[in-house]
Amino acid sequence: MDNSPSTYVERPLQASAPVQHGEEKDTIDLLKLWRVIWRAKWNIGLWVLMSVALAIAVVMTITPQYVGSTTLLIKDPTPPLLNFQQTTEKGSPTPDYLQTQLALLQSRDLAERAVRTLKLTTNPVTDPRQQPQPLFNPRQWLADLNRDQWLPGLDFLIPATTTPTEEDIFNQVTQDLMRHTSVKFVGKSQLIEIDVELPDPQLAAAAANALAQGFLDSQSDTSQKSSQTTTSWMNTRLIELRDNLRKAEDKLQAYREQQGLVDVDGVATISANELQMTGNRMIDARRNRAEAESQYRQVQGLSNGDLNKLSSVPAVLANPLVQQFQAELAKAQAKVEELSVRYGPKHPSLISARSELRTATESLRLQVKQVISGIEHQYQLAVASEDALRKSFNTNKSQIQDISRKEFQLREFQREVDSSRALYETFITRLKETAATADMDSTKARIVDPAIVPLEASKPRKTLIVAIVALLAGVVGVVLAFLFESLSNTFKTDETIESTLNIPLLSVVPLVAKKSRRQLARLFDDNVNPRFSETIRNLRAWLMLQSSETETPLQVVLVTSTVAEEGKSTIANNLACSLTPLERVLLIDADMRQPTLSLNFDFPPDCLGLANVIAGTARLEDCIRTVGNLDMLPAGNISSPSLDLFSSPRLPPRLTHIDPSRQPPPQDLLCSPRLARMLEVLKTRYRHIIIDSPPAEMVSDALLLAQHSDAVIYVVKADSTPVGQVQKYLAILQQSHVPMFGAVLNQVDLRKARKYGYSHSETFYNYDYVPR
Repeated sequence: MDNSPSTYVERPLQASAPVQHGEEKDTIDLLKLWRVIWRAKWNIGLWVLMSVALAIAVVMTITPQYVGSTTLLIKDPTPPLLNFQQTTEKGSPTPDYLQTQLALLQSRDLAERAVRTLKLTTNPVTDPRQQPQPLFNPRQWLADLNRDQWLPGLDFLIPATTTPTEEDIFNQVTQDLMRHTSVKFVGKSQLIEIDVELPDPQLAAAAANALAQGFLDSQSDTSQKSSQTTTSWMNTRLIELRDNLRKAEDKLQAYREQQGLVDVDGVATISANELQMTGNRMIDARRNRAEAESQYRQVQGLSNGDLNKLSSVPAVLANPLVQQFQAELAKAQAKVEELSVRYGPKHPSLISARSELRTATESLRLQVKQVISGIEHQYQLAVASEDALRKSFNTNKSQIQDISRKEFQLREFQREVDSSRALYETFITRLKETAATADMDSTKARIVDPAIVPLEASKPRKTLIVAIVALLAGVVGVVLAFLFESLSNTFKTDETIESTLNIPLLSVVPLVAKKSRRQLARLFDDNVNPRFSETIRNLRAWLMLQSSETETPLQVVLVTSTVAEEGKSTIANNLACSLTPLERVLLIDADMRQPTLSLNFDFPPDCLGLANVIAGTARLEDCIRTVGNLDMLPAGNISSPSLDLFSSPRLPPRLTHIDPSRQPPPQDLLCSPRLARMLEVLKTRYRHIIIDSPPAEMVSDALLLAQHSDAVIYVVKADSTPVGQVQKYLAILQQSHVPMFGAVLNQVDLRKARKYGYSHSETFYNYDYVPR
């Protein structure tokens, strides 16, 4: 392939801007999940095989169990024989009744009946004395050891060797039968299924039938005992009820004679009618009194007042005579006014008219007084009438209340007689019904489907158990794979770099095994690993394209990492080598603590370099070394007791007063203004200056160098560097606003990546011919 600059440049497929992951956080990357599972497929498969083998071994040791099943039909509760409506119109049993029958089938009494009937205490299948002993019994093992007094302090753990009694054996067998018995409804019907699970199929069927028959027998015994007890109790109770009825009747008759009551209901009705009529009249009297009082209040304050005011009162004005006298008064006043205009005051006609006016006025006054007196009299009559009716109403009410009290007491005695008589008659009826139906069949259930000997074991279901174990083992294996993946706190894929650090991924550099440090530094020039060379060209393409797209070219490029041994020096050396065929490049080793450039290219250990230039102990031209087409500036080696790193205006010649006992700190050298002036001089000579920086854990060194750089390339070693450590130092650099260019994922095992489902080298970049 021709590498001339006019022929082509590398063009990465991904954009140079940081990848936005905000939207991707809300979605699930199924491909990533599948890669995690695929990476652990052999471990998951081995785990599943081991679990299945263990499950098969355990299942084969389990004793098969057989289930005997009997079905019972729960009948309706038996109604009284003589109650024809209940006998002919039966309803279904209530849920409470069915639940009660279900609980009775699970009772201990029923299990004890079955144990006695089948003699399970002597059966080899159920007798604990005839059961085989377990292969390993920890307590028995401790007892054997203690027999020789090996463990004298563990006597409390050793069970006491006592022979169980027949009662103990019976209780244990009964409890075992109850544990292996299940009772349940068949759907939503009145059918109940009794299942007994035992190692012997014939015994399982016999036990289920014994439980069902024992339930029927217990129901019959209970019914007969209940009938006898009820009859005896009802005879005793009937005598008490008869005596109570007689006492109640005597008490009722004595009260009637004492109060002289014959027809209390009729008297109460008459008094109530009278009270209602009196109440209605009292309401009318109260209304009349209110009206009369209103009229009386109107005229009360004007009894000695002006005639005009009295005659204007509505109660007075409504009187016809008052209206007539007012009309005559008005005519007399009009006549006087007319004659006063025409005649003098002593004219006979005027004197006669005035006499008529006085007469009309006096008549009106007398009539008004009569009306006022009538209003007062009417008010007094209304008040008297209301008081009389109120007294009559209260008298009638007292009489009715007295009659009501007597009536209430009489009804109380009557109710006591009625209730005693009804209860007495009911007991007589029930007693006859109980005596007539005492010998009837009162069982409340019957066997619908008796148990038969099962032909197949109910458990263990070996195939199902093994399948479930395999499924669960697979799920557990997948969960463990995801757990280990989440606990692995390193960078494995390019997606992890971009999503975690939120900076663009420039290149994925494959792992180059079995190479020395010097071979790694010359790997691009030697071209012994084409895949490695392609990734370096991809990184070069990023740098050249970004330099051409921005106004300020990226001349000074800083290469750093989190910790040592991540391959930053290898990346810096080979990146500089890849740029030399195209442009003039200078490679600077700025790691003064662990310099590598002199080791990689066989420079003398005490060769001059960057430290000497900054310290002013050597000239820049004397420190730059050329290997092939690449110029290099080693880290240098300077020791001086006192160097003024901040005042020298120029790069002085090599000093002669050197004291090797003192070595200035690298921070002091990197803080010198001479570093900036030196880089400005170098920018005029070189198109790109690649600086191999100390690791970011030496924060001050990397940060000081980054301040003079146009781009910072952060190298991360795959499957090695902790994510939190990278985030910590990268955040410190970004907070200082250094020009972070991107990251390089270094030493990726591509063979393992393809095995696990990743293919970085094939999907991350591509190469096309692009004219420059």
